[in-house]
Amino acid sequence: MLDTTLRDGAQAAGISFTLEDKIRVAINLDELGVDYIEGGWPGSNKKDEEFFREIKRYGLSHAKIVAFGSTRRKDVKVWQDPNLEAILRTDVSTATIFGKAWAFHVHEVLRTSKEENLDMIYDTIDFLKRHGIDVIFDAEHFFQGFKEDAEYALQVLKAAEDAGARVLVLADTNGGSMPWDVLEITRSVINSVKVAIGVHMHNDSGCAVANTLIAVYAGARHVQGTINGIGERTGNADLVQIIPALRYKLGLHVLKGDESVKKLKEVSQLVYRVTGLQPNPYQPYVGEYAFTHKAGMHVDAILKNPKAYEHLDPALVGNKRRFVVSELAGAANVVALLREFGINVDKKDEGVKRVASKIKELEKQGYSFDKAPASALLVALKELGLYNQKLGEYSWTLFSSSTGISVAVINLGIAASRGMDFDPFTALFKAATDSIKRIMNIGDELRVDINIARSQDNMYRATLTFYSNSHSWSTQGVSLNIVEALMKALIEGFEYIQALKSLGKI
Repeated sequence: MLDTTLRDGAQAAGISFTLEDKIRVAINLDELGVDYIEGGWPGSNKKDEEFFREIKRYGLSHAKIVAFGSTRRKDVKVWQDPNLEAILRTDVSTATIFGKAWAFHVHEVLRTSKEENLDMIYDTIDFLKRHGIDVIFDAEHFFQGFKEDAEYALQVLKAAEDAGARVLVLADTNGGSMPWDVLEITRSVINSVKVAIGVHMHNDSGCAVANTLIAVYAGARHVQGTINGIGERTGNADLVQIIPALRYKLGLHVLKGDESVKKLKEVSQLVYRVTGLQPNPYQPYVGEYAFTHKAGMHVDAILKNPKAYEHLDPALVGNKRRFVVSELAGAANVVALLREFGINVDKKDEGVKRVASKIKELEKQGYSFDKAPASALLVALKELGLYNQKLGEYSWTLFSSSTGISVAVINLGIAASRGMDFDPFTALFKAATDSIKRIMNIGDELRVDINIARSQDNMYRATLTFYSNSHSWSTQGVSLNIVEALMKALIEGFEYIQALKSLGKI
C-alpha cells in the first residue's frame, strides 16, 4: 500500500503542507502501517527536498519513504536529467516514476514518438535500478490509453517490466473510468505481465474507491491513495475507505493488522487538522455521522441488535455509535441517548415520553438537536429530574465604539467578568467563559467553534462546538436576539460538563 497524501494530496487546491506537517503526517502513517509513503517530488521544490533530508532523523519503523518523479525528458540523457539527479540526492531506496501510457499524450503533450516514449521509460527505470533504487512505475492515463490502443499501452508496461520495475501501476489519471472497464482491463493486464499490478485512481467520476476495490478483486496487489481522498481536482481514492473495505469486505490482511485499522479515524482527523479542511461528517467508516442513528424505528432495531442497521462494528475503525434525538425521534432514541451515559430507563416510562415530547416542542421553536447532542442530553436529564444545577440568572451588556473595540460585561449572579476584543462575539465569549470557568472550576484548555444560522422567521440558532483535550460536545441556543442565542448555547455548554461530573462521567 502506497500513501501519496504528501505528494498527490498536496496538489489539491487550498492545501499547502508545511515541512513540520509533512513530517508529522509521515510519522503517523508509519505508525499506522502503510508500506510506502510518497514524500514529494524532489525535483520540483525545495520543501520536498528538505523533507527527504529531515525525515531520515526520525527512524521510521515500517514504511519506506518514496521519491516521485517523471521519466527522463525527451532528447536528454538520463545522467543529465535534473529530476533524476534530484531523486538520487534524496538517497531513497524506492522511487515512483510516471510515464505516458496513452498515445494521445505522447503525441500531444510530450510532442514525441511512441518509440521515444518507450525508450524514456526503459532508460529511466534502468538508470535508477543501476543506482540501487527500486522503481514503482505509474502508467499515467493507462485506462484511456488501453481503450484507444491496447497494444501500445501494454508495450509501455512491457518496457517498464523489462527495465526492472517492481510494480506496474495502472493510473486512472483523469478519473473518468467506470468499474466495469477497470475490472475487464485489469484482468487483461494481469494475464499479460509477470510483475505485480497496482492501481492509482482519481475521483472525477465519483468512482475512485469502487475502482480501486474492483481492481483488487480482479487481482491487483498494490494500492495507492490518500488519507481522506484529498488530491487534485476532485481528489484521489480515499485510503480511509479502502483499507477497511479490503480488510472486512475482501478479507485481506492490511497494514500491521486489525489494531492498526482501529487508528484510521485518528489519522483521518490529523490530516483534516493539518490541511485546515473541515472533517466530512458523512465520510464512510470514520465520519461523525457514519454510525449515527436518528430514525426512531432504526434506533429501536439497533438497540435490539446493531447488525440491523450497521454493516460494521464502528470500533473496528476507531469510530463509535451515536444516537440523536429530533422531531423524528421516539422513545427509543431517548433511551439510547441516556444509555450512552449509563442511565437505563424503560421506553414506556412516562418521563421518557415527556422528554420526546419536549424535544419535538423545542425543534418547532428552531432547535436542531441532531447537531447539538449535549443540549439534547440536558433536556432529557432536566425532564427526568436527574439534573437541576443551573448557573442561575444572568445578564449581559455589550458596548461597541467607533474605535472598533467591543466590551462585554457578563453578570452570573455570583461572578461577573469583562471581556474585550475587536469582535463583539469574541468579547462576549471571553467575559462569559471567564465567569463560568471560575464558577465551575474548569481549566483553561478550551476551544469553541461558533456557527450561527438565521431562519425565515428571523430566529437565530447558535450552535457551539466545544473542544477540551480529547473531548468535544455541541450545544445550541435559539432566540430572536443573536447574542441571547449565543449565550444560551454557551451556558449549556458548561452545564453539560457539570452534568457529566454529577453523573460521574468525568
